[in-house]
Amino acid sequence: MIHPKALVDPKAELAPDVEVGPFSIIGPKVKIDSGSRIGPHVVLTGRTTIGKNNRIFQFASLGEEPQDKKYAGEDTELIIGDDNTIRELCTFGRGTAQGGGVTRIGNDNWIMACVHIAHDCIIGNHTIMANNATLAGHVTIGDWAILGGYSLFHQFVEVGEHSFTSFASHVNQSIPPYVTVAGEKAKAKGVNTEGLRRRGYSAEQIQQVRRAYRVLYRSGLPLKEAKAQLKTMSQDAPEIEPLLRFLNASERGIIR
Repeated sequence: MIHPKALVDPKAELAPDVEVGPFSIIGPKVKIDSGSRIGPHVVLTGRTTIGKNNRIFQFASLGEEPQDKKYAGEDTELIIGDDNTIRELCTFGRGTAQGGGVTRIGNDNWIMACVHIAHDCIIGNHTIMANNATLAGHVTIGDWAILGGYSLFHQFVEVGEHSFTSFASHVNQSIPPYVTVAGEKAKAKGVNTEGLRRRGYSAEQIQQVRRAYRVLYRSGLPLKEAKAQLKTMSQDAPEIEPLLRFLNASERGIIR
């Protein structure tokens, strides 16, 4: 299953059925679980753990040293879960000691060509990252989020579950769950209703999310008062609870 022109360090741990294409290079601290396929000209290095049934396409570079001047050779880590598709020319850095030491990718993510995921990022499950989406360090992406092509994310930004960024959005503050943003300086534009429909949300649930959006973005209330109203609404609408949890935990401030 390993092409004779691939360079796999003898200390690397690969399940017996892992496929490795020609001219790929796999370092000594790499672990790859069963069913994963590594294309040609892929570089996997550092302390990198890759789960089951991942597809990694040509010219990806995963697990390299973080692009952070504070990095001083610490044995940091990249962890990738199961069932991910990682397309051509993607670059994922390892974590830094200051950021917890781990860059983590969850399960069933669809990561298109030229996506950059910097050090200490945490990616959830079932996300889609379109071509050239770029994450600075310490960014967190929630489950089912969709990042449009060429979207740019400032360090420490958090992106809530089921949110959506349009093409070339420049995101320098956190995006609450369910919210769609757009623009060179990204602004909230509405609720990701199509995404919610695809994930089985009922018309009534989507309407509750829209009501919450209006409180947060259209009522003119200060954030503290908007959160108080959302807390009351969440007692009868549990789909609002993820939004409220996100707002209470956010440290960077939200796009508003």
